[in-house]
This record gives sequence, C-alpha cells and structure tokens, in this order.
Amino acid sequence: MAEQQIQYSTDKAMAYRQLEEEISSVVAGEASRTARYATTVSLLKAAFGERFFWCGFYEVDPLKPRELVVGPYQGTLGCLRIPFGKGVCGACASTRETVIVPDVHAFPGHIACDSRSNSEIVVPVFDATGALVSVLDVDSTEFAAFDAVDARGLEAVCRAMLR
Repeated sequence: MAEQQIQYSTDKAMAYRQLEEEISSVVAGEASRTARYATTVSLLKAAFGERFFWCGFYEVDPLKPRELVVGPYQGTLGCLRIPFGKGVCGACASTRETVIVPDVHAFPGHIACDSRSNSEIVVPVFDATGALVSVLDVDSTEFAAFDAVDARGLEAVCRAMLR
C-alpha cells in the first residue's frame, strides 16, 4: 500500500481546523491516552514540519501530582520531569493557561532541553472533568514562531484529541 502524503492548507488557521477534524476522526473510539497523544504529535509534525522543532506531551504524574513527566513526543531528547512552576511547561501547568514565549532565552527559569529552541508554546490539556492531565509543548528554532492563531488552533486540537 502506497503511503499517502497529507496536504494541509497553507493558511495556518485552516491547517489547524483540518488537523482538528483529522485527529478527532483518527482517534475516535481509542481508549488509550498514549495512543491519542502519539497520533496527535505525529500529525502536528507532519503538518508543520521543522517549524515544530520539538513537539510532545508532558503528562501530570499521578504519583507526583505537582510534577510533569515526558510523554509521547517527536524531536531531540526531552526533559524527563518538570515540576509545576518551573520553566514554560511548569508555568503552563501552574496557571492552567496557554503560554507563548517569543524568546525562551529571556524567560525566567527556562529549562533548556535543547539550546537550539528559541521560542515555545505550551497548551494545557484537560480531561472531561476539567482536571489538568498534561501539557502540549511545541518548540521552534525560530524566534517568535507562535501567535494567537497557534494558541487557538492547538487548544482546539487538544480538545478534539480527548473527545
């Protein structure tokens, strides 16, 4: 069977809408959160390529509920654990709000898993009860790579992924 190349819109907002629909369709009926996360990361990387230098999930550790542990991701080696309140991911977990950082080198307490990352967006992921279950972390080698369109698009993708 020949592998199909997925063509996403060059319009960023439209690409996110297409991804939201595709992810929702692909993971429908899948009970494994790991499978849902891995599929979402794969489709995000396919859609945005190298602009998403590092893309993955940090999950709330049920045994240490104020700590994130690395989950499915694509990219260079990620940090294994991040306490709430530390770095961009920990800030997102603490505030439960999307964080966009145009220059990670200027972010107080930034955790540099890979020095090639220059900007970052982190989106909180909530289960059906409203509990924080993970954060989606996306890094770029470009400065100021993420904006409000990315925030809205990634938030919608995360909601669709866990429906």
